[in-house]
Amino acid sequence: MKLLILDAGHCLSLALARETSRRSDTELVIEQATQVNAERLREVSPDAVIVPPLAHPLNMAPAAVMEHADAVEVCLEACRAEDVALVWCVSDQLYEDGFDVAIDEHVVPAPRDESLRRLVQTGNRIRADYARHLIVRLGPLFALEGSHAWLNELLDSLVMGDSVRAAEDVIFCPTSADAVALALIGMLQQQSCGADAWGAYHLAGTEPVSAFTFTSMVRTQLLTHLEGRGEQVTLGDVKALKHHHDAKLRRVLNCRRVLNVFGVHQKPWRLEVGRMLDAWCLTRDQKGVDGTGASS
Repeated sequence: MKLLILDAGHCLSLALARETSRRSDTELVIEQATQVNAERLREVSPDAVIVPPLAHPLNMAPAAVMEHADAVEVCLEACRAEDVALVWCVSDQLYEDGFDVAIDEHVVPAPRDESLRRLVQTGNRIRADYARHLIVRLGPLFALEGSHAWLNELLDSLVMGDSVRAAEDVIFCPTSADAVALALIGMLQQQSCGADAWGAYHLAGTEPVSAFTFTSMVRTQLLTHLEGRGEQVTLGDVKALKHHHDAKLRRVLNCRRVLNVFGVHQKPWRLEVGRMLDAWCLTRDQKGVDGTGASS
C-alpha cells in the first residue's frame, strides 16, 4: 500500500513516517505542500492521500482556516479524478460548544464560528461528492516534534521556568499522534483488503481531562523523570484559566465505531505521555542538558 502524506512538517506526518519505517507493507510519499493535484497523483499513484488536521482552528486566523478548507477541496477534486481515497483528519474543536454526552460520528458539527463552519462545509461536500473518503475527527494531538505537536512546546516552556496557562473548564481526550498514525495505517490496510468501510470516524485517547489537568500531569511526570535522573530543575508553574463561567465545556469523542469496524482501540494518553517523556529524556542525554551536545 502506498500513501501520499501532505504537510511534511506536521506532527502527524512525522508520526506516519516513523510508523511506516517500521513496516514492510506500507510505502510513504511525503509532500511539503498542503494540497495535491491530479497530475501529481498520476505520477505517484498512491492508494490514499492523507491530509493532517489543523490542531487548533479556533485559535487560528480565520484566513488560515479558510485556506486549509480550500486546499482540502483541491485534494478532493484530484482524488475524485484519479479514484484515490481521501483521508482528512479534523480537530474536535469543530464541535465548538461541546456536548453533555460523548459525541457519536453521526453528529455533524454545527459551530457558530464562521471559519469552523467553512470546514464543516468542506466535510459535507466530501460526504456528498465522493464515497471513498475517511473523515477522522481527533482529540487534541500531542507529540514531541513537528507543527501542532503541543507536548514539545509544553516541555520546553516548563523546563525554561515559564508559566503555562491552561483551561480548567474545557474537557477533552488528548490524543497521541503516534497512536493516530498506527490507527490510520491499520484502517487503510483493511480498506485495501476490501473492508469498504468509508465514512466518518472518531479517534481520541482514553480518559476525558481538562487542559489544566493534562498540563499539570505532564509537569508532574516531567519532574519525576528529571529527579530520577538526578537533575535539579525548577519547572514553570501551571496556571488555570476559565473560559466558561456557567459550566464545563465537554468535547469527548465516542470512539466505539472505529473499534467495532476496524478493531482500533483507544490508547491511554497517560501511557503515551510517559513513553514520550522517556524518549525526550533520552534525546536530552544525547544532546547534553545544556542543549549543545556537551556533557554537563
